[in-house]
Amino acid sequence: MPNGQHGQPSPSPQPTGGQWYPPEWPDRIRALADGSLTPVEPRRAATVMLLRDTPAGPAVHMLRRRSSMAFAGGAYAYPGGGVDPRDEDHRIGWAGPGLDLWAERLGTDAATAQAIVCGAVRETFEEAGVLLAGETPDTVVGDTTGDDWEADREALVARELSFAEFLDRRKLLLRSDLLGAWARWITPEFEPRRYDTWFFVAALPEGQRTRNASTEADRTVWIRPADAADGYDRGELLMMPPTISTLRSLEPYGSAADALAAAGGQDLAPVLARAELEDGVLVLSWPGHDEFTKRVRPGGPA
Repeated sequence: MPNGQHGQPSPSPQPTGGQWYPPEWPDRIRALADGSLTPVEPRRAATVMLLRDTPAGPAVHMLRRRSSMAFAGGAYAYPGGGVDPRDEDHRIGWAGPGLDLWAERLGTDAATAQAIVCGAVRETFEEAGVLLAGETPDTVVGDTTGDDWEADREALVARELSFAEFLDRRKLLLRSDLLGAWARWITPEFEPRRYDTWFFVAALPEGQRTRNASTEADRTVWIRPADAADGYDRGELLMMPPTISTLRSLEPYGSAADALAAAGGQDLAPVLARAELEDGVLVLSWPGHDEFTKRVRPGGPA
């Protein structure tokens, strides 16, 4: 994994800007093609593009994954992670669109839809300290930085407490109306760790503050999508294709509310990388996202 090497000269083919492109990918792709590698089943996951308004336009909350992480070390990403099986617990207090509407939007059954939305809210609290929940369907909690909140957050991270138990203890409802589904990307079949990830957009609730609550991150920033994309293009910010793609898609919106209002029109068709052999050259592409296409000569490095 190219930790700390983005922006530095590297063997052909050269990554586009700060595109995360592990050197082992070509060998894994060839192994998949010849049948010696069996794809692992992707794990359900959710991530949230948390926005706040600034005089220069909306900024998005991002974290930089520690370089020691086995998956995407050194890359900038959004708060998020794998779905906990307990996120399907029917006892979870719920406000906003019903599960039938979420199931239709996400293209899943109701239980899966609940787990994905719940996972998005839970992971945002676990990794950023921001909680999209309230005591009533039209309220949201304020500051969550107190010691009692931190104790609950740590218990959630350790899986000592389920999200349903947490909400019940606090007499809170999950505010699903504060989220908008934005995109869906599936980790390539040749990766050893795979995720079927739904991306959501949400506005930072009034009175709440983000913090670096994740043990997987060594830095967090609020940055305008256009500025983050510029950093990627210059090779200064390392990102995976789903991250830079969703960042660019946020650029047209003048406020967090505008982005959230546009979520209903976003395409949730899953994006999955495709690897093909063309005239002896290995071609890796993401359909509909030409900027990420890679061409690798036989025996060539990443």
